[in-house]
Formats: sequence, structure tokens, C-alpha cells
Amino acid sequence: MRILVVIALLFTNFLVSQNQFNTKDLTTTRADLELNEFKQDTTANAVVLYEYGNAKIDEKSFNLILNYNKKIKILNRNGFNQANVKIYLYNSGGNKEKITNLIATTTNIEDGKVSRIKLDDSQIFEEKADENHTIFKFILPNIKEGSVITYSYTFESPFIYKFNTWRFQEEIPKLYSEYNTSIPGNYDYNIKLVGELKLDANESTIKKGCVERNNGASADCTVGKYAMQDIPAFIEEDYMTSAKNYLSRIEYELKVVKGFDGTVNNITKNWETTDSELRTDSDFGKQLKKESLVKKLIDPELLNQKNDLDKANYIFDFVKNNYNWNNYYRIFKDVSIKEVIEQKSGNVAEINLLLYNLLIKHGIQTYPVLLSTRNNGFITKLYPVISEFNYVILRVEIDGESYFLDATDSALNFGEIPFKCLNQYGREMDFKNGSHWVDIKPKTSSAIQHKIIVKLNDDGTFTGTLTTAKTGYNALKARQNYTRDDQDNLKQFKEKYPDYTFGDIEVEINKNNKSLFTETMSISGPLTTIGNKIYLDPFIFKIFTKNPLQLNKRTYPIDFGYKNNFIYNIKIESSDNYKIIETPQEKSYKLSNNSGLLVFKPIQKENILELSFRVHFYNTMYTTNYYPELKSFYNDIVKIQNNTVIVLEKNN
Repeated sequence: MRILVVIALLFTNFLVSQNQFNTKDLTTTRADLELNEFKQDTTANAVVLYEYGNAKIDEKSFNLILNYNKKIKILNRNGFNQANVKIYLYNSGGNKEKITNLIATTTNIEDGKVSRIKLDDSQIFEEKADENHTIFKFILPNIKEGSVITYSYTFESPFIYKFNTWRFQEEIPKLYSEYNTSIPGNYDYNIKLVGELKLDANESTIKKGCVERNNGASADCTVGKYAMQDIPAFIEEDYMTSAKNYLSRIEYELKVVKGFDGTVNNITKNWETTDSELRTDSDFGKQLKKESLVKKLIDPELLNQKNDLDKANYIFDFVKNNYNWNNYYRIFKDVSIKEVIEQKSGNVAEINLLLYNLLIKHGIQTYPVLLSTRNNGFITKLYPVISEFNYVILRVEIDGESYFLDATDSALNFGEIPFKCLNQYGREMDFKNGSHWVDIKPKTSSAIQHKIIVKLNDDGTFTGTLTTAKTGYNALKARQNYTRDDQDNLKQFKEKYPDYTFGDIEVEINKNNKSLFTETMSISGPLTTIGNKIYLDPFIFKIFTKNPLQLNKRTYPIDFGYKNNFIYNIKIESSDNYKIIETPQEKSYKLSNNSGLLVFKPIQKENILELSFRVHFYNTMYTTNYYPELKSFYNDIVKIQNNTVIVLEKNN
């Protein structure tokens, strides 16, 4: 009986081993090779089975040392790119980072046998990326569907202020990722966990006397262990800011270095110190005091403006229409108000700081606002990291009202900033009272409204008019794309909707000084006739042709940047020769907490049918717990548009 029990246990363990990847170490098991599907994410092309890092500051050289191990299962051909590994190494002032002790292996099953091929030195390359970076790269050999690749190396860096960021999440899923650190007590880092995923292990202990000097001085070390398991792949989707805002990782910023001789070196500065440095910076603070260069730029007509708001509008229009942005973002380098005046072209800082000097010269209360664009990522609020800022706009205050300004684009109106600047917050530089954080939000919501009137003709066609009105950021995008050639604009409609004929286009921009873009045109096309019945799709123009939200699970917010509204109204008139015999049902859906609304309402009066379709997003951002609900909401929007048909019958 005992023998049978032992055999049963062995058989059970064998079955378990055949159905589970090894996530405990770098060893490639038979199960790792034979399992060729990843049930947790069937869309994955590869999966990290095991990842391990051990980072410390060497007690002798005081360099940063990282020992790194990684094992990846290649599931299909689309995962072959995981065998091409690139590591960026930093160099500055004669010091440089380096990779040593590289061991890499590809393991396959060939003819029923396990085959291992090690990386050859000929498959290791180095190339210069830029002045301060070299790319160390290698390509693992003999990659096939089902391969398991492993590699390990030692990374060494003399730049201890750049303690390694550990990235738990990447574009493929991971089963296990662990990071161990040992940091001497005389190095004080700000440690930040980024992303919405939670740690499965978060341990910290003190190791006594881990660093010793010849003079008898010593330091204790903080030993940390951080781990996650079953980490989903990070897949980018619509309505998001920079991926680096949400990729789950641990970051380190050196704050203070305490010498063994008692000296203290504050690496991370506070905002008071940073403000003082920026105030005297030749590329920033000193460029805010160039009123003498701008005093003769403005036409004397400015003096005839009725009030400060009109005056500020005049100055804003003058700068945006006479000075061109050269597409450079740099804001702390090569900034010269004198040069932008002479060349009529400049970078973001030059254009907007020229505007600043003109506004200040003419008595308008104005402040520069440093920010990071949506693609550049969020700014750290805990302490100043000037390198994270890449853009500057202005805030003016007139009669108690605030307006954000950016003169880099002639399509922008007074009080508008580019969509790329809607990244939640910025740092307002007030050198008298101290800088502070400001929220960056649009003052008004945006909308697209289609109003269509069509008449059904007895010859099997329809004719009518289309008026599209756009406000806010929808209007801004339309202005940026607009050409003053009517034929060119009509061509765009014809290419997008080849079944219809368009003509007599009229465009109005900023009517009554409002941020409004309106297009009106005639429209005609054939009706779908089967027998004595006509089938009409009332959604000639569709707001969404498909659901933009497709992920099974999203680990980052849905960030629209601004509140948006979509309104579609169509009035269908038919002659007495037609009878409406089938109309759609009224529908409405709400998002929780009154954060969104969808209303579809048909109204019929004899031979006239009016359809109203409204979609409102009342939030600029929705947290991840809204995702399933939003995904369903979009499905309802698409379903109504794609499945609504009006049926008419010809009278005998």
C-alpha cells in the first residue's frame, strides 16, 4: 500500500510539473519547453517566466552593481523580437556604465531531445546612440516557436544618483519579477512605486555594518525585497497619456549623501532653492526681463484698446501671427528673446516668453507655467526635477479671471492651449511669492454637433443639407486641419463617404469671437430599395465606427483630456408616396455617478421623422474601475449607430 501511495504522489507531481512553468529560478524545465500556451492571456506572444535582480552599492568601489537574470518563453513568431536585447548605457565626463559576465542561452526541444545553444561573442554588439549613450545589444540564436531564452549579466555604474529603476511591467506578461536592493545608510533615496499594480512582496530589513572603511567608519544597509507575480502585459490603448505614467515600476532619486567624515551633500533640492536658481538662469529667469527689447514691437493702435482683456487679446494675436514656432520644445537651453525678435522664429520658450514680456510691458499680470506634455509623462511633485519639464505656457489674470495662453500655433484662440498640454498640472513660476502647482484644465467642454435635414425623393434618391458645428478642442482640431480651398475640403468628404455627393460648402470660423467651427454643405445620395420598401440608415455620419476600448483589463485610467459631447440630429421628410412603417425604439444609458449619458430618441409626426442621438462624457478622466462600464457604454453607442434602420413603404 505504501508503495502505491509513493507512486501516486510521484505521478501527481509529474502531472503538476507538466502543466506549470518554472517561475522559481533561471533553470529551464521540461514543462517550460513543452507548454506552448498561456491561458491567462491568449493574445500574448511571449511571457516572462522569471525575472530577478540584485542591486547594491559596492563597499569598495562605491559603484552601483546590478546582477540581473531573466527567462522568457517564446509562444509564437510575433514573440521572436524578445531575443533581440538592447541595454542603454550612460557615459559622462569620462565615466561610463558597463555590462560584464553576460551568459545567454536558447533552449529548444528538437526530435524529442532538449537542445541548448549558448550565445556566441560574435552576436554581441555595441553602438553609439548619442553623445551620452551607448547601446549594448545581443541576439540570442536558434529562436523558434516554443523556445525558452535565458540571460544574465552584471551591470556596473559609477553614477550612484541613478540607482536602477526596476520595471515590473512591460509589453508582455510576467509570471514572477523580484528586485532585491542593498543601500548603505549614508545614501538617502526617494523611493517611489509607480503604477496601479500592488506588490506581492514588500520587505525591508537593516543589515548592520555592511560597509566598512579603513579608518574604522562603517554604515548599516537597508535591504529591500520587492516582488510581483502574474503581472499583466502593458498594452497601449486610446485615451491615455504617456505609458511611463502607468508602467508599474520602482524608481529611485538620490536625495542626500552623508560622508563618513560627517559632511552632508543635499542632492535633491527644494523648490525655494530651485526658484532662486531659475530666477537667475540665463535661459529662463533673465529672459523674463527683456521689456526693453519689446517696447517698440507693438503698433500704437494697442493704446486704443478698451480694456485689459482686449489689450491682452491684441498682444496675443500679434505674437501668434508674426512669430513662428520652429518645432523645438527646449525650454532651458538656447533661449533668446533677442534672437526670436530678429529671426521671427523660435522654440516654445522663446515664443511664449516674448509674449510674457509684451504682456508685462503693457501692464497685464502674467506668470510662466512650466509643464510636461502628455507624451512626456507626469512631473514628480515630491521634489523638483527640472529635467521632467519640457514646455512652458503663460497664465494671465485679468479682472479676477485666469486664462492660459500659448502663442506657438496660429489656430489657438485666446485662453486655449494645445491638447498636448492637458497633462493635469504645471508649476507656476512666481518669483515674488514662490512657485506653486496649478491645475491645468480646459475652462469649457468640447462638442461636435451634426444637424442634417434630408428629403426622400420619388426617384429613389435623397437630398438635403448638413451642418456640423464644433466647439472647444474639436473646433481647434478642425481649424488646424482646415484649408481655405473649398474643393480640397469637399474632396476629403468624398474620399471618406464615397456613396454621397457633397457641394456648396460654407465654413465659418470663430463666429461672434467664439471658439466655434461650422461647416454647412449640401448632400445627396441613393436610397436602398428592395421591392416596394426603402431601407434607410439614419446615421449618415457615425460618431464611432467601432469600440475604441478593446482590452480585457486596463491597468491605467481613461484620460480624454477634456469633457466631450456628441450630438446627432437628423430630420427625414418623405413625400405622400412613402409611408414610414418601422422606426427604432427610444434608448438611454447612464454611466455611474452621473459621469456619462447616452440618449437616443425618435419622434414621428406623419411623414416626418426626427432622430436625436446624444452622447455626453462629463468627466475628463475615468479611473480603471470604470473600464468595464465604459467599454459597455461604447458598445451601446456603436450598436445603436450600426443597427438602426428606418423602413418606408411605397404607396400603391
